[in-house]
Amino acid sequence: MIKRRKNIRLKEYNYRTDGYYFVTICTALRKPLLEQYRKQAEVILQSLPTKFIGVKIDFYSFVPDHLHVIFILNKANTSLSELVRTYKALVTKATGHKPFWEWNFYEHIIRNDEALNKIRKYILENLMKEKLDLISVYSRINATATKNSRINATATKNSRINATAT
Repeated sequence: MIKRRKNIRLKEYNYRTDGYYFVTICTALRKPLLEQYRKQAEVILQSLPTKFIGVKIDFYSFVPDHLHVIFILNKANTSLSELVRTYKALVTKATGHKPFWEWNFYEHIIRNDEALNKIRKYILENLMKEKLDLISVYSRINATATKNSRINATATKNSRINATAT
């Protein structure tokens, strides 16, 4: 028996509608693939407005196993799902890593300025939480493991990007 994937989109909503959309895309099995491929993923993300008319990126951040992004659609020639599908395909092709992404993505339709500001704050705090969690992990490691872990911690810290507003 073939297992059906659950559709998490709103049934009656047109995802071509002008507006702000908060999207979270997770890597396959939540592997920290964005530590290694963040630069490629970021270049592709920033190129999306040149590939689609009416698409802008408001705010985004990468953490090792997922991406948070706020897309703005304004008379766009694409839907949110097509935009995300294209992005995921381009990153997968550029990195050669299959599977790179989970098959689905999470979205939230941003309805007002208050929600937009709260979501931007959440993205920044999520980025800081990731950093704080890393610190707490390394604080529990014994001295022998710490030497090797510092190399990983440096790579992890450098692979993060600060949230960017455009």
